[in-house]
Amino acid sequence: MYNFVDRRLDTLDDGCRFLVWSMRAWVLTIGQGSCPARMLAPAFARWRMIGGLQPFHRLMLLFNRDSLETMSFCPLCCEQVSEHEALILSLIAQLHREGPTQTRDTLELLVAEDGIGELLAAFAQLDSALSISGFFPGLSVADTRASD
Repeated sequence: MYNFVDRRLDTLDDGCRFLVWSMRAWVLTIGQGSCPARMLAPAFARWRMIGGLQPFHRLMLLFNRDSLETMSFCPLCCEQVSEHEALILSLIAQLHREGPTQTRDTLELLVAEDGIGELLAAFAQLDSALSISGFFPGLSVADTRASD
């Protein structure tokens, strides 16, 4: 989480920025009483992530339903990554790097037991979609430039 929290969005890679925007847009759309999946679909399609829309939508719904604390997300225009946005980015990276056992242990601290299995499945499906699209988050812009 500490790799992402309070970071400026312009220091993060496209995958991270896309996911932060998606989280914020999802929360905004829910708050307006509209369907977030419908609103997010064009962006997910444009970024070759349409296969990740359903698992992303499901994981946000599950966090909304099962989180042990109220999660907070910044407005779309905010330049910084919030704590809960960073937490979700970290969980995605953790599952990809370390697998489901470690991620499950982390989720046990964040959500009610009843939601852990569903949430882990949603993360795994999102991980697959991100990997297939080549849009996996995790490197900062500076890290990406250093590897060129």
